[in-house]
Amino acid sequence: MVLVRGHGLGNDYLVLADGPTLSADAVRQLCDRHTGVGSDGLLEPTPGGDCDYGVRIWNPDGSIAEKSGNGLRIFARWLRDDGAPAQFTIWTGHDAVRCDVSDTTITIDMGTANFHSPGEELVGGVQGTVLDVGNPHFVSFSDVPDWHATGAMLEVHERFADRTNVQFAQIIDRQTVHIRIWERGAGVTSASGSSSCAAAAAGVRTGRLDFGRITVTMAGGELFVTVFENMAVALEGPVEMVGTITVDPRWLTGHLES
Repeated sequence: MVLVRGHGLGNDYLVLADGPTLSADAVRQLCDRHTGVGSDGLLEPTPGGDCDYGVRIWNPDGSIAEKSGNGLRIFARWLRDDGAPAQFTIWTGHDAVRCDVSDTTITIDMGTANFHSPGEELVGGVQGTVLDVGNPHFVSFSDVPDWHATGAMLEVHERFADRTNVQFAQIIDRQTVHIRIWERGAGVTSASGSSSCAAAAAGVRTGRLDFGRITVTMAGGELFVTVFENMAVALEGPVEMVGTITVDPRWLTGHLES
């Protein structure tokens, strides 16, 4: 089994460059940072159908994510390094995304932000916006002191049938927002592309941010989200590829074939 590690602002994923079809248990073991390879998720190439390429996006707990902005950018960088053209499409298993890869940045067309209520709503005592950008999000602009515990509570709240990603956002100015991220299936993370898109879209929808290119800052750095007037969003930012990992066959025998 050959894996390629990349990260977007510290949010790291493994790409399955060569190896068998994965199970949820295999993903959990590979993503374990103490007894496995370790990562925030795993990207498994799949048939693309009508798209140029396809990917299954695994969370580290073995669940499957509908979409990941950082994961898609890492996968796009890996494809480009492996000989793909500068522009192509990827099928995520739920929708198609368009990718534009340059030497320094990757831009992903993340689709349209869909809002699930007319305005903000109260969930678990926290006010926020419920939306999806291909995967589910809850964005709160409230001051929440213990955001780790609140994020964990909101992820599994009964309001969200398939759990949710949670962002606690603070407006800096009309084109800048800072977010703290509780990621579904992973917990606290330093960066998230889809979370950046959700926070920017929610900020525009609630009148806190302006349409156009928005800077989203977080613990790992900054990404750029363009929110168009039809609420389509595009994500732009860097990716760093770390290296290639060949998994020891003895580990595979002991962990994945037992």
